[in-house]
Amino acid sequence: MTSVTLGAAACVVLLLVGAFSGRPDVAVLGAGPLLVTVREVLRRPAGPVRASLAAGQDDAGEGSGEGAGEGGRLTGTVVLHAPPGAVAANLDVLRHDQPVADALVQVRGVRRVPVLTRTVRTGPQEVATVHVQGVGAGAASVAHPTPPVARRTVVLPTAGVLPDVPLPPRLRGLTGGHPSPRPGEGGDLRDVHPWAPGDRLRRIDWRVTARRSPDLRELWVRREHALAEAVVVLVVDSRDDVGPDPLTWRGSQPPRPQDATSLDRARQAASAVARAFLDRGDRVGLDDLGVRRRPLPPGGGRRQLDRIRHALALTHPEGEPATRLRPPRVPSGALVVLFSTFLDDEAAATAEQWRRAGHRVLAVDVLPRVRTAHLGSREQLALRIVQVRRADRLAALADHDVELVTWRDAPGVALQALARRARRRPGAGVPA
Repeated sequence: MTSVTLGAAACVVLLLVGAFSGRPDVAVLGAGPLLVTVREVLRRPAGPVRASLAAGQDDAGEGSGEGAGEGGRLTGTVVLHAPPGAVAANLDVLRHDQPVADALVQVRGVRRVPVLTRTVRTGPQEVATVHVQGVGAGAASVAHPTPPVARRTVVLPTAGVLPDVPLPPRLRGLTGGHPSPRPGEGGDLRDVHPWAPGDRLRRIDWRVTARRSPDLRELWVRREHALAEAVVVLVVDSRDDVGPDPLTWRGSQPPRPQDATSLDRARQAASAVARAFLDRGDRVGLDDLGVRRRPLPPGGGRRQLDRIRHALALTHPEGEPATRLRPPRVPSGALVVLFSTFLDDEAAATAEQWRRAGHRVLAVDVLPRVRTAHLGSREQLALRIVQVRRADRLAALADHDVELVTWRDAPGVALQALARRARRRPGAGVPA
């Protein structure tokens, strides 16, 4: 309103000068704009525009429902309540303190304005921060700015589709989707055997009986392999959350919002592996190598996948973790899938201990592809040392029969190859 006040004062001066000097033309020059100014001041907004940022149509506390990744969406709705005199509002939308959009929208009473932003990140994050300022009729006056409104949400990782996954060395239970070497029902044909007490009559193979015992003195029954389920424990190493830029690894500055970090990749990879096993009727659990809290026990079904995705979304580094004296406990015979960057020795040492205990261990490397073009000579030398030590850890894991998968290089093909290599006999896991 400072410019309006100065303009009105100038008009008053012209009006007075024209009146005292007998110059009606000068007085008219000041009177016309003064009347217009008075009219616009009387029509100015009665107060600031009340604004709130609510959940959008697709935003129900988990982002868009699609999770993050390429093309991930975050939606919200800006609800505007205009006071008398306000006919429009200026919206300034920011995300991570960076401008996203600036628009002037018409407001009559109450208006809802959808907000759409995109992200490649997962977990808790900002949808948007909106600054609102009311505008009067003719854009001649504005109201006081509204305090900025913001909204945060939890973006769930996407559970991608994998063609095949490897199985643990031993299958458990009497139900599931995998044939086991134990006799039972539901699996492939095991053999044909003379009838014995306890065999069901519906298992009688009349063709074999007619061929081997035409007088029906002896009945022959078909025996099958039992179906069993796999138990899988997903272990996410949340101690590291690094991006493609090595300059951000020291923690002095965060990764760029448009760069997916290693923890984002770990969440996506763990969700995809969990879905692959749960779709096959197996049981999947989740643990975190970076914190000491009660793990999510193995379970099955669609609800278990939702629990795993939500727990993964809330996983984040929590300060300096305490050194573990022993690896997290996993069920006997379970397949352990460890998602880590392997930038230090703890994750590799834990994987080796699980392998020595008899578990099949699958190590998934989630380190993003590193950008080095902007690094100086000292930074490149330091990165080279880190990469050499990391390569030594991965080579040591391979020497201990820990299977390695790099998630950035066609992980579905690598997992399918491991599954085919292990599928040599019913119920087999690691080849003997």
